[in-house]
Amino acid sequence: MTAQPTYDVTVMPDPFRPGHYVNAIRRSWLLGRERPPRRGKVKDIYDLGGHLLIFHTDRISAFDVVFNDLIPYKGVYLNLLSAYWFKKSAHVFPNHLVNEVDERTIKVIKAERIDIEWIIRGYLYGSAWRAYAKGRRIISGVKLPSGLSLAEELPEPILTPTTKSDQGHDKEISKAEAISHGLVSKEEWSVIEEACFKLYEFYSYEAKKAGIIIPDVKLEFGRYEGYIIQIDEPPTHDSARLWSLKYYEPGRPQEGHCLDKEFLRAYLLKIGYNGEGPPPRLSWPVIQQIALRVRSAYEVLTGLKRIDELPLKGLDEVLKEGIGDEWSS
Repeated sequence: MTAQPTYDVTVMPDPFRPGHYVNAIRRSWLLGRERPPRRGKVKDIYDLGGHLLIFHTDRISAFDVVFNDLIPYKGVYLNLLSAYWFKKSAHVFPNHLVNEVDERTIKVIKAERIDIEWIIRGYLYGSAWRAYAKGRRIISGVKLPSGLSLAEELPEPILTPTTKSDQGHDKEISKAEAISHGLVSKEEWSVIEEACFKLYEFYSYEAKKAGIIIPDVKLEFGRYEGYIIQIDEPPTHDSARLWSLKYYEPGRPQEGHCLDKEFLRAYLLKIGYNGEGPPPRLSWPVIQQIALRVRSAYEVLTGLKRIDELPLKGLDEVLKEGIGDEWSS
């Protein structure tokens, strides 16, 4: 008999309503016997043979470090948004979604993962901007013009792949390196490169209808029965930057109205943490704003809410509420 799934949980205040919220840290899924999962930074993967279960926890990571603090509802809304995008984009490029199991879990085709993260950038931000600001004009083999400013739209989207690592830091990798290391063949690179630009064009078009700019997104792919399919996750709070079209202004940071993880990264850099050493505890105002952004990414991109309806707070406003106001269980 198949047992009902159970969760390892912790309890914390609910950021959206009075009372408490039960966070899911991990899932215990019994199918006749215990199947130990492969734990990623924020997702647990359960092998069913020909399929996988992807369980979205409430863990959060930044700078490739998993934090001790959990984000209420994070796994729920990442799962819902991933399923939404996979269904909507299947005609653009095939993906691994089979069905939604519950609010935190999807069942997917078991593919052979290609260990590359394919980052498509349409705007100059993040690590690409930091490199550009230091004088680099060639990013992942693509020459950029001089005179670009922070958050400016690029002349055309560029592909900036990195290695894929569940532990530790990812590293930039070129087409020649990926092929010589045996990660992909020339033919596979061409297929994935085309898929990346087609998917980015589709995601960007759909997001702008909802008032959102997707300046960049991380995609992953795998091999299945001789074909390449999209795996892992489409644009979410964790895998893409999501900016407000209404408040977008080149030349300045976009975290005040973003629905992505850059708010957390900017907060961490502000308090002096860049991924080296043990992660700091997160203040309750920061946890609340992250939870709001995760939920809002789903609600806005699926048309349930408008971004200008959201009670978003900028980083400076949150910092005034207290850096040291850590939540404790």
